[in-house]
Amino acid sequence: MRASQNHFTKFLEGNKQFIIPIYQRSYSWTLKECRKLWEDLLRLARDPEISSHFLGSIVYVEKGLYQISAVPQLLVIDGQQRLTTMSLLLRAVADAAQSQEGELKPSKIMNLFLVNPEEEHELRYRLLLTRGDKDALLDVIEGRDSSNNNSVRIAENYRFFRDALAKQSASLNDVYSAIQRLIIVDISLDRSHDNPQLIFESLNSTGVDLSQADLIRNYVLMDLEPDHQVHLYESFWHPMEREFRAPSPAGAFDRFMRDYLTIKTGRIPNISDVYTAFKDYAAQVADVDQLVADVYRYSRYFVRLMRAQGSSSAQSDAMKAVNDIRVEVAYPFLMEVLDDHEQGLVDAAEVTAILRTIESYIFRRAICGIPTNSLNKTFAQLGRELRKNEYLESFQAALLVKDSYKRFPTDEEFHREFVIKDVYNFPRRNYLFDRLENFDRKERVNVADYTIEHVLPQNPALSSAWQAMLGDAWKAIQVKYLHTMGNLTLTGYNPELSDRPFPEKQTMKGGFADSPVRLNRYLAQVQQWTPPEIEARADELANLAILIWPRPALSESVLAKYREETAAPQQLAHTLEELLAGIPEEIEALFQTVRRHILALDPDVREEAKKHYLAFKADTNFADVSPLKSKLQIWLNMAPDELHDPLHLGRDVSAVGHWGNGDIEIEISQLDQVQSVMDLVVQALDKQRDLVAV
Repeated sequence: MRASQNHFTKFLEGNKQFIIPIYQRSYSWTLKECRKLWEDLLRLARDPEISSHFLGSIVYVEKGLYQISAVPQLLVIDGQQRLTTMSLLLRAVADAAQSQEGELKPSKIMNLFLVNPEEEHELRYRLLLTRGDKDALLDVIEGRDSSNNNSVRIAENYRFFRDALAKQSASLNDVYSAIQRLIIVDISLDRSHDNPQLIFESLNSTGVDLSQADLIRNYVLMDLEPDHQVHLYESFWHPMEREFRAPSPAGAFDRFMRDYLTIKTGRIPNISDVYTAFKDYAAQVADVDQLVADVYRYSRYFVRLMRAQGSSSAQSDAMKAVNDIRVEVAYPFLMEVLDDHEQGLVDAAEVTAILRTIESYIFRRAICGIPTNSLNKTFAQLGRELRKNEYLESFQAALLVKDSYKRFPTDEEFHREFVIKDVYNFPRRNYLFDRLENFDRKERVNVADYTIEHVLPQNPALSSAWQAMLGDAWKAIQVKYLHTMGNLTLTGYNPELSDRPFPEKQTMKGGFADSPVRLNRYLAQVQQWTPPEIEARADELANLAILIWPRPALSESVLAKYREETAAPQQLAHTLEELLAGIPEEIEALFQTVRRHILALDPDVREEAKKHYLAFKADTNFADVSPLKSKLQIWLNMAPDELHDPLHLGRDVSAVGHWGNGDIEIEISQLDQVQSVMDLVVQALDKQRDLVAV
């Protein structure tokens, strides 16, 4: 590598051609960046005492990639935006010189900085961009009409500099003098000795300028021969990038790469570390063509899911439902399912059934208030739990045999929670009402055209008519039922219904009896609106919900087969009584106190008795407690350098044999130590939550 300071204009001079490789992103400077450059130039132009202004660095490969020809061709690794913008400015300066008399001639600007005057065809141009930007820049350099090219920014920025030069108060010579005082760091690489990718990463280490997608693309293609780059880019990478452009949501490609790596590695990288994780994975893949083709194949599955493009209308509807309840954490598993479908391992109807089961699994859990912080890990591992020759059954069984915080709520639990859930403040409220109203219906109702109506009004000062209907306990009734499903419906007449008495809400224009909405049928039939009617309607809707979001029905004999497979081999069952046998009363009391404190941390915390300790788990063990004759030993499942331990209660046992999981051991023998120890236990639980957070 050779790095030196140079004047930008001196850097451009001479017979050469700067080539932007095909994998580089398009020209992206906006008028904002151009105005900043123009302001810096005017400051230089108006003050000749300022000797220079730093423009930035330009990094290029000088040897080892392109064959030596009549025009040395330099591959630009970093600096495309500056080179392109300065070329537009210099072309605008040449235009301005055309209409002025003086020593500054348009041909001088062109021949020194923009073209190789003795060359023809593409070798004529000092800077050669890629894709749509290429023709746009050449149109500007040659003074051609640029209205038909694809790069709006190049034409727009060129016009900005042309108009700014026409309006500026400084002379053209002063502006040209300012351009000559722009300084760059000229970094030349030799491919036989330097690693362009490492240098590129160091120049972009902040991650501000380039997305994870940009970094991954450059990593894959940068080190290949030009023809190989073009083949992989045109065949795979460019079609993939095109699919991820608008109207795709921002960050969709990064999400896809995270999910792809989850499938391939079994680990879930942080979204901000996708590039690093991809490099680690790619280093293990010998064939770059196979890697790029594989990424492209899975990207098509991701896009199908993201855009709900199923192989049938039923499958598309199922994909849309999964998206409506925001179950992106299921994408790694669903991408595997779509790939298995391509391989003929699962048919289209089964794919649709899997999508609907996932919808039910997620929605039932949401209604039952089961935390979602382990769902990404559940779905990341799910593909490994299937029998590909019994695809749908093994998938359903894999969900049904899960327990605790991973469970698939039963009909009884779902019904119980559905009727008492505050669904008015439920994040998936619109989705819920849409599915209830449009279930098994061909003529769909657009729920977005309606608002949520409280049959029993929200107003804490209920009218005398409502109080008379509800009786003396009207306040308690209002608090209990107000936001529950039994008391909510859809209407286009919310302001008109307002706080009116129930009989008026039934019979008025637009009232329940005058409504085409199915959810209002029950409301049109009852004579009053009191707890029995509210509960009856809630029960009716809960039964409907069980049909809409069904739980797979597999026999116990079938489930037993899968439970045996997931059970730990030769694992001995232990009890708390066995663990506490022979332990003094005061230590047992201390043990029970610590146990109660840990179980109270979160409803998802569960315990499991082992031979020598009691394990406390959220996703896996975060704390293990062993009762001894004179003390308790507690092990925390985290690294010593991660623990904030101002009292130095924990010790590093990573190099010492011990029973529990984790590398931190704490000993406790007094009740007054419990709170200090719990502060440390909470840190271990929080770490596990972070590791499995969605």
